[in-house]
Amino acid sequence: MKKRAGDYLLAFIIILILNFLLPRLMPGDPVTAIYGDALVHMTPEMEAALAERYGLAGSTMDQFTTYLGNLARGDLGYSIYFRAPVSGVIAGALPWTLLLVGVSLASASLLGIIWGAEAGWRRACKFDSGSLLAALLLNGIPGFVLGILLLLFFGFYLQWFPLSGGTSPHLQNTGAAGAVDFLQHLFLPALTLTLTQLPRIFLLTRSTILGVKEKPYVLTARGKGLKERLVRYRHAVRGALPPVITRVGMSAGLLFTGVLFVEIVFAYPGLGHLFYTALQHHDYATVQGCLLLITVCVLAFNFLADLAGIKLDPRLKEDARQLLDRT
Repeated sequence: MKKRAGDYLLAFIIILILNFLLPRLMPGDPVTAIYGDALVHMTPEMEAALAERYGLAGSTMDQFTTYLGNLARGDLGYSIYFRAPVSGVIAGALPWTLLLVGVSLASASLLGIIWGAEAGWRRACKFDSGSLLAALLLNGIPGFVLGILLLLFFGFYLQWFPLSGGTSPHLQNTGAAGAVDFLQHLFLPALTLTLTQLPRIFLLTRSTILGVKEKPYVLTARGKGLKERLVRYRHAVRGALPPVITRVGMSAGLLFTGVLFVEIVFAYPGLGHLFYTALQHHDYATVQGCLLLITVCVLAFNFLADLAGIKLDPRLKEDARQLLDRT
């Protein structure tokens, strides 16, 4: 486990370095690249002041030290487009993304485990064959393409759901009507992310169910005369959960990257839409802040998934212990 923690720490350090180098690798002067055409004439005094403001003054090592110091204080810079600290801008968008990721992950996990358990338990029947075909077809569609298709069908043609945003700007009612409007805006982005994760969880659950359905404890439960559904979910699914839970934890990290494109498609006011808006307006401080937060979330969820896998599966714990003994 120490080796894995070291790998994550190394990845985090690389992310910090890349995030530091991003504005400095742009063509031309970094300050001019950040502001683009916003400044027609810039005096040396203005350039020096802006370089100092964005931590671009001094040697590269001095700039990196300033960058780390600012991060330690939670200072991600100042947004030139939103005219506010980047940390505050991100704090306004983060709850929307967390809600979308949480709803999608919970839905995909619950549906994927039930679907995979039913298909694996009925191996080689029509339901299993049809489920496999549907999962493989769904797994081959990119998230943003699926989002566009759902938006066109349910939003444009049927007009069941709004086309963009998190709420309707004209709606003043914060009661039941406001809640319905909020859920209508959430539905299509959440459905898109759920469908992108569902096939992977289904396939893994089905595979693990096939591996445990002939285990002695499952056969014993059957021999006791327990109901088939009780044997399937209390014994078989319970024994198949450790690798599935690990996969769910990793899916949470992957969702933070997939949510970027989905939020752009639906103009949903989360980190993805914020990142796209900042990129359009050359607001590189906000772009850096979004990328740093998203990559840290991916690393954190993957690390927690590794911990959960070792905790739930004694074989992984023993493998980790043997690895530490060898090193």
